Amino acid sequence: MTDALGGLLVVDKPAGWTSHDVVARMRRLAGTRRVGHAGTLDPMATGVLVLGVDRGTKLLTFLVGCEKSYAATIRLGQSTITDDAEGETSALLGVPDARALEAELPAAVARLTGDIEQVPSSVSAIKVGGVRSYARVRAGDDVVLPARPVTVSRFDVHAVRPAQTQAEVGPPVDVVDVDVEVDVSSGTYVRALARDLGDLLGVGGHLTALRRTRVGRFDLTQAHSLEELAAASEREGRGGIPLLPVAEAARAQLPVHEVSTEEAVRIGHGQRIRSGFDRVGAVAAIDPSGRLVAVLDETGEQARAKVVFAAAGSGA
Repeated sequence: MTDALGGLLVVDKPAGWTSHDVVARMRRLAGTRRVGHAGTLDPMATGVLVLGVDRGTKLLTFLVGCEKSYAATIRLGQSTITDDAEGETSALLGVPDARALEAELPAAVARLTGDIEQVPSSVSAIKVGGVRSYARVRAGDDVVLPARPVTVSRFDVHAVRPAQTQAEVGPPVDVVDVDVEVDVSSGTYVRALARDLGDLLGVGGHLTALRRTRVGRFDLTQAHSLEELAAASEREGRGGIPLLPVAEAARAQLPVHEVSTEEAVRIGHGQRIRSGFDRVGAVAAIDPSGRLVAVLDETGEQARAKVVFAAAGSGA
């Protein structure tokens, strides 16, 4: 049975579902409106989607900015208007010499590794003048988003495979599919990496498959399919849903400040306590009973609560 505070749930999002679709499904299964997610996945993408249920939603803000990992397939030789397989082809140059391109690949990947400036895809959810960029594009606007700093800490190529794609007219065109794994900072667009890799190689590129394998310290080994969750809910109701309690989830993701009972009461009353860490922006305050009291900001000598989970003197 889940605790009164709710918790986190790692879902393996299926292809064709939006992140909002998954949230709506979990609201029905968990019997609560208080369900949110820690970072959108495009409908084409699959993999790790971290949900917060009830008070677990308060933890989501500390996951949104986490590093994420993806497995992806990039098609070189073909560009699309969305930088992924869901958009119309904008250029089909093909790859006349796959071996020559493979030889140039390491240098191009190296240029997209580390701290880089990335121009997000124009069909991203970034707001321009209060309107989502993708909505402006669909309305016919020509949207060019400014570059932003991102970090690609790992960009590994695992396979390079010759392939073919059909042109609108004429015979099939030779292209190359590249299977990669990347670790990226929050705000990095993998489909923009696919586009930029193709541009660096002079042939164009787009994303044909994307699977998120990790968000912070939560990965696919902890993920549950929607079918598994629906079956568990049908058998046992909300109690069958394998929520990770908020205290356990906070321990998994954040540094922990073990606070005394007295300090827990002070935090619950809105008072500050002495920091247990040096200049750390988010720290889980856990009391002697193992309860998550709050997430603290310990960037100064005195720690202050960013989010309080348990009121002073409560048994929650």
